[in-house]
Amino acid sequence: MPSGCCCPPSTAPRARRLGRTAAAAVLVPLCAAAVLIGAVRAWDVTTARQSVRARRSYAAGMIKPIELVIFDCDGVLVDSERIAVRIQVLLGAELGWPLTEGEVVDRFMGRSHAAIREQIAARLGDDTAALWAERFELLHREAVDAGLAPVDGLPEALDALDLLALPTCVASSGSHEKMRHTLGRTGLYERFAGRVHSSTEVARGKPAPDLFLYAARRMGVDPAACAVVEDSRPGVEAARAAGMRVFGYAGGLTPAERLEGPDTVVFHDMRRLPALIGGR
Repeated sequence: MPSGCCCPPSTAPRARRLGRTAAAAVLVPLCAAAVLIGAVRAWDVTTARQSVRARRSYAAGMIKPIELVIFDCDGVLVDSERIAVRIQVLLGAELGWPLTEGEVVDRFMGRSHAAIREQIAARLGDDTAALWAERFELLHREAVDAGLAPVDGLPEALDALDLLALPTCVASSGSHEKMRHTLGRTGLYERFAGRVHSSTEVARGKPAPDLFLYAARRMGVDPAACAVVEDSRPGVEAARAAGMRVFGYAGGLTPAERLEGPDTVVFHDMRRLPALIGGR
């Protein structure tokens, strides 16, 4: 009998078989549980896989060259955030929720109309939230028609990106109707025609990554090869969650420190964007 074995030679193979059977009895339920958990999470599997793959490329040090630049709209392409904030402050005073400009930036900026309306409804009720939304749309349209311009330095930045042969698109919390209006008034809509994406097309708005992952999928580019230009805290958080590189534009209303974070370059002059992207 070999030393160190407590079984007779005739029973040792049977003991090994029993050991394998016991191990299988433990492993099979564990595997089944893992499958069940995966099934529960399958509702968002495409979005999750895209985000995880992109983040893993960073962790492994395999940073891909930038193949697509995704622009937010308000405050990045067109200087409309100042208009929106001013109107929100006005409506808050008129309808019973006094807000400072800083509070509007923190609560509303970068979020979808639906998310903003939910906040107002929770505070003032559904009827007031509906009136607020109606008044905002009217006042915003009038202000845009009275005078809206591209963000300072934006046309030069787009021209330089064209020279770099970098594809671009738009992914905004605003509706398509709103973007047709604001981008149309500034002569930018045709420049992005067919490459404009709205949070109305996805289940969750910023700071969830859905919109940016959707834009990358529609453009046929790996999220890890995308760069996002954003000017709001929810926007930069959404881009990071999507595993994309972020360029936080601090030349608008959001303080630079609110944009800072991993995989993020904060800048103040839109004319610098092409050089920053070219260096990544």
